[in-house]
Amino acid sequence: MTASPAHIDPRKLKALSRLSPWRTALALAADWSVIALAIAIAEWSGNWLVYFAIIPVIAGGMHGLGALMHEFAHFRFVANKRWSDAIGDVFVAWPLLATTAGYRRNHLDHHRYTSTDKDPDWILKVGTRQFTFPQEMRFAVLNVLGYFVGVSSVRDMRAALHRIQADNPANRGYKIARLSYYLCLIAAFVALGWWQEALLYWLVPYSTLFFLFLYVRVVAEHFGPGLTGEGELGKTRTVIPNFLEAWFLAPHGLNYHIEHHLYPSVPFYRLGDLHRTLMQDEHFAARAHITRGYLTGLLGEIWLDGWRRQSGQTGRAIPAE
Repeated sequence: MTASPAHIDPRKLKALSRLSPWRTALALAADWSVIALAIAIAEWSGNWLVYFAIIPVIAGGMHGLGALMHEFAHFRFVANKRWSDAIGDVFVAWPLLATTAGYRRNHLDHHRYTSTDKDPDWILKVGTRQFTFPQEMRFAVLNVLGYFVGVSSVRDMRAALHRIQADNPANRGYKIARLSYYLCLIAAFVALGWWQEALLYWLVPYSTLFFLFLYVRVVAEHFGPGLTGEGELGKTRTVIPNFLEAWFLAPHGLNYHIEHHLYPSVPFYRLGDLHRTLMQDEHFAARAHITRGYLTGLLGEIWLDGWRRQSGQTGRAIPAE
């Protein structure tokens, strides 16, 4: 492993890497509770406008579950890896049609070979129209609107799911357990007469805004102007979000992406402390690509300034701070 481009005291890093399983369990319970509360409100209201209003809330909760799958993939829950994977599968990965181990295999190679031709995430996206910037305004708008009707989501699903849900073909017991999980859920929904609710409150948010939120976050992490340098500081972006952006676009510290790439042993609930510690290093603070806000800084940096350049207008992108 190459030397880190930021200095941190080993004792401080050890303290930041300490696991507090209750905090992950609390975050998991909170995500599911918000999803359940949103569904209860929509059911109580019986109003289609309320239903459409809670779709992004549920999709944001799903994104939170995806962030926790990322934690489980790094074994950042409990020391017992078998129990960690089992809990991660049942409560996080399987509901998102993924597996913890499958996601881990893909994601650790992303860490190992960030933004190179050996990075499975990078080679899948680089050169595609939706990940090339600046984009033609017409395409960018249609691409975003495509998520609201599921077209863009289906494209992203087909590209991603086969990589992050792959099971070990030799592990027959695991495959049976996973299939039984889905069959039991389907049987329960049918028996209780909840199949329509399952479609409205899970399939619709999952196949629309959930993948839109993923798309914006992935763009923020490794794509766009300014990420053309060498090493993690030259290939990765950290975004400082407001409260609403954090729920929808960067739950559970996913916005601290530079920090996570440099020190993946640090769990999500200490990434903010890690960021503040690293910012005290002059080298890191001067070179790290840090953007303020997704709908402000990132929007200006990735899309708006590119459109200005394409149209021959002058002007600066909203600066990364």
